[in-house]
Amino acid sequence: MVFIPPQWVPDLPFSPPDNVSLCDFMYNDDGHRPQPLDKCRNPFTCGLSGRTYTTVQAKDRVESLARSLSAATGWTPDDGTEWEKMACIFSSNAVDYLTVAHAVHRLNGILTPANTAYSAAELEHQLRATHATVIFTCVSLLSVAIQAAKAAGIPRERIFLVYVPETDTESKRPAHQDLVTVESLVARGRLLPALQPLKWTKGQGARQTAFVSFSSGTSGLPKGVMISHYNVISNCMQITAYESVARAKQNVTTQVAIGVLPFSHIYGLVAIAHLSMWRGDEVIVLPKYSLLGMMSAVQKYKVNQLFLVPPIAIQIVNNSEKCRQFDLSSVRSMTSGAAPLGLESIEQIRALWPKWNIGQGYGLTESSTAICGTSEHDAMPGTSGSLMPWTRCKVIDANGNEVTEYDTPGELYAQSPSICLGYLDNTRATAETFVWLDDGRYLRTGDEVVVRKSPQGNEHIMIVDRIKELIKVKGQQIAPAELEACLLAHPFVADCAVIAVSHGYTGESPKAFVVKSAAGKSVSDADAIEALKKHIADNKASYKQLHGGIEFIDVIPKSPSGKILRRLLRDAERAKTKKTGPKI
Repeated sequence: MVFIPPQWVPDLPFSPPDNVSLCDFMYNDDGHRPQPLDKCRNPFTCGLSGRTYTTVQAKDRVESLARSLSAATGWTPDDGTEWEKMACIFSSNAVDYLTVAHAVHRLNGILTPANTAYSAAELEHQLRATHATVIFTCVSLLSVAIQAAKAAGIPRERIFLVYVPETDTESKRPAHQDLVTVESLVARGRLLPALQPLKWTKGQGARQTAFVSFSSGTSGLPKGVMISHYNVISNCMQITAYESVARAKQNVTTQVAIGVLPFSHIYGLVAIAHLSMWRGDEVIVLPKYSLLGMMSAVQKYKVNQLFLVPPIAIQIVNNSEKCRQFDLSSVRSMTSGAAPLGLESIEQIRALWPKWNIGQGYGLTESSTAICGTSEHDAMPGTSGSLMPWTRCKVIDANGNEVTEYDTPGELYAQSPSICLGYLDNTRATAETFVWLDDGRYLRTGDEVVVRKSPQGNEHIMIVDRIKELIKVKGQQIAPAELEACLLAHPFVADCAVIAVSHGYTGESPKAFVVKSAAGKSVSDADAIEALKKHIADNKASYKQLHGGIEFIDVIPKSPSGKILRRLLRDAERAKTKKTGPKI
């Protein structure tokens, strides 16, 4: 049985173009945009400094930055392949985040966004995997960027600084004065000759990679997801069309949204930054999250839509008295993504702010974000809403058969123009995740769902379990295999397995089950735990720490083929949690 969008979901006004780059699409004023450029709000405004640009000014900054970047690197729009022009952005959220992205695209290159929580070793891995030769970073992350760049063979003169207000004063220190800023590159570029326009052939946008974003996929170590220009363009158009019905009913032409979630994550990159910019909305950019800082920005800039993840939503509930000290009357809706938001939390938020429309979205890095989402006029609490236009899904049960009835669980398979090209240099994972059925190519999401009808008769997707091994901490992805590989490098570990355990604040946390080696048995459990925690802390990002704990066991349960039977460990852990409650 094929599931499709409800009848109320409008078709796309025109087919997503496959012969233009993302930067051309974002700034094209040919009458196809939801709003003409001169009617758009300023796309990005810094919530701390107030720095902002009009869309026309943003377009000029992209062109100027591309010219100077071309002069600094030798990259040109019509010379070499996109894979020879790979740049990494390792920066907190900034008003120029998309300026950097689109300038790289203007030169026919690829951008790989890196998680700001990465250690130098993790960043080095991404730089090497993508063969990046340029890094854009900010002062607060500079030491990590320099260390990773040196290890990956990237010269210091190819490290450029993005303006982030809370650390900008540090850029004047002598240690940073030799580094070129994006601002100075833009200024230089205005004096340089114009670049040749991009001349793409039909289908090039669907074939050519725009971003390499890292994801754990359905299993295994993090993999580079190749996202095309057409993928991002399609998803911007899909979400815009989907949400146009509710916005029209509420007479919303443009709005102000909060941009506190990291733009390095696909949610922030596409569903917040690109989507808002293309449809003429404004994003209030915050470089890092703090509850009161976010609420202050909502009050100051009269934010209409909150894009959040469940841990932030839960923190709002738990600190409602502090939040209610701010004027939040401008807020119309709250959208939660990256992980399911519980029905209880939704009800609590509605009780506190009854005028807010609470919705959820569901998608993956591999789907360039949204597969489905809640409409403000057809919300069904506990579900992730209905399918986007031009999206088809199947639900496949444990026996490999298509589900033909509602409320019957199975793995979600999705088909959409936003489904990515595949994994970088990983044909096996690509073949396992992107499969061909009798009616085309589908993404195996690794998530167990049921489809059920809302009181209005519309089909909604409800996420009920995760088939894939992924752990999500505050919406950030962690591959168990990555932590297991790190633990196995320690002399105290003979074997190990990592699973997700419930956490009252972060949603989930990784917990390690460890079989001690002979060396490990020579020390106490307490000393071994301390050593292993330090080992993870020295090598992995802060959100990847083993806050779920470390437990020593005699043997790791495995199948005859040697695959770790995580379900057995999860089931045992859930039984314990029922007695003691989740960690907080």
